[in-house]
Amino acid sequence: MKYKYLFGPVPSRRLGMSLGVDLIPHKTCSLNCIYCEAGRTLTLTTERREWHPTDAIIAEIDDYLSGSPELDIITFSGAGEPTLHSGFGRIAGYIREHFPGYPLALLTNSVTMPDQNVRQDLLHCNLVLPSLDAASQEVFEKINRPAKGVDIGKIIEGLIAFREEFEREIWLEVFLLRGINDGPDELDRLHDAISRIEPDRVQLNTLDRPGTVDWVSPMPQGEMQRIVKQWDDLPVEIIARFSLSDRHVDAAQDLDDRILGLIRRRPCTVEDISAALGVPEKELLGEIKQMIRDNRIDTQILDRGTFYKIPD
Repeated sequence: MKYKYLFGPVPSRRLGMSLGVDLIPHKTCSLNCIYCEAGRTLTLTTERREWHPTDAIIAEIDDYLSGSPELDIITFSGAGEPTLHSGFGRIAGYIREHFPGYPLALLTNSVTMPDQNVRQDLLHCNLVLPSLDAASQEVFEKINRPAKGVDIGKIIEGLIAFREEFEREIWLEVFLLRGINDGPDELDRLHDAISRIEPDRVQLNTLDRPGTVDWVSPMPQGEMQRIVKQWDDLPVEIIARFSLSDRHVDAAQDLDDRILGLIRRRPCTVEDISAALGVPEKELLGEIKQMIRDNRIDTQILDRGTFYKIPD
């Protein structure tokens, strides 16, 4: 079966070898974050509906997991907000019932957390990784550029309610951008909000891949260390880069399709692609050069190296 809604497995900096489940059409999201590695949001919405057929997603999951692949985790992520899919609870529940050996994780921008139905669906997960980049509406709108009517105060209250309902792990990600949410007032507001949410971990992140806009700047490592010390009463850590794994994945799919399937979700260096696909870099470079000549891949040079992405 050729998979439309599954991608990977890919090495995750936080989760290990992860099979991705993409429930939402490309760049359908309730936010249009300035740092998003998947590019600008094409459909900005808070509508929760069956964006892709639930039965088709379950069929792919059933086919793939029936082969007992070696995975650390199954992650609901992709290039859109997973909780906007109204069938999320049914899909996650199916995996929990039929393939209980695989833990489930969810990456979410937290916008749907005020919805009690969403929070109920998330109880199927073993780990939830919500985001909170700001605690004031002004900074929230500057960084995350939400759909109309989205209120950061309600999001924070939704996260607090979810903490009371969810007995498993919550790892809260805070994406720091120099000169935007690193001022003392916003950091104090974030600290207060996080203290009320009580996540198991607070993970500080910053720009590592190309963002949606070219004027955003990553936080220097020293500044992030300063915030760790400032928030010493919280379980805070800086997210480290993923160490390349020596595990390999099924190479049956055509290499160019596998490369495109990976960078369609996020720009990658050749090292990232090699680690994700289990293909030596030398073998990849020839394929990538041809794909560039065919205008199927574009490049962007940053401090960490050359990133390959889908052309704009």
